[in-house]
Amino acid sequence: MKPYKQVNDSIMAPVMGQVAHNMHPQRPESDLSNLLCDILIWASKDYNEQPVLAIYNMGGIRADLIKGNVTYEDILSVAPFENKICFTTLTGESLMKLFAQIAKKGGEGVSKGTELVITKDGKLLSARLNGQDIDPQGEYRVTTIHYLLEGNDGLTAFQEGKNNVTFDDPSTNSRYLIMNYFKDMQAQGKVVDAQVEGRIKVQ
Repeated sequence: MKPYKQVNDSIMAPVMGQVAHNMHPQRPESDLSNLLCDILIWASKDYNEQPVLAIYNMGGIRADLIKGNVTYEDILSVAPFENKICFTTLTGESLMKLFAQIAKKGGEGVSKGTELVITKDGKLLSARLNGQDIDPQGEYRVTTIHYLLEGNDGLTAFQEGKNNVTFDDPSTNSRYLIMNYFKDMQAQGKVVDAQVEGRIKVQ
């Protein structure tokens, strides 16, 4: 077993970067879900996309990140599924349906600039994006993972999207995007950080 362990360790053990504090996924909003959504936005430039919103489901985040060094194994534990980045365009009306479905679940990961107010029993009270009310007739480019684009986990409004862009290349898996982000931050001498910012508020 020793040769196999050495190979496994050589893959899993390398440090990708550092995280500033323990991060845990929880509803309605968490530092870790905020981070993963913002990473989807960050990664979008590599696909010539400029989404205004990213969504990542809490159920797709399978482990915590612990303060200090983050290895490839840690990232694989957080994102073990074959979830690839993808893009879609939702009308404002469909986007409000999506936000209502997120409210019904008590919250999901949303990117910076999102302001949702929901009730304790899962109703959407208000929604704004980058300081603006949602225009029902407007169009909004969204990035997410393909599992959600298919309408899974109760987010069926994604099925109303158009101009979808999806990928087959394994390099588009969310775990590799997370890894690339950590490596980029490490190359810049930065420690990865994220906070709960009030993106989703419960009243």
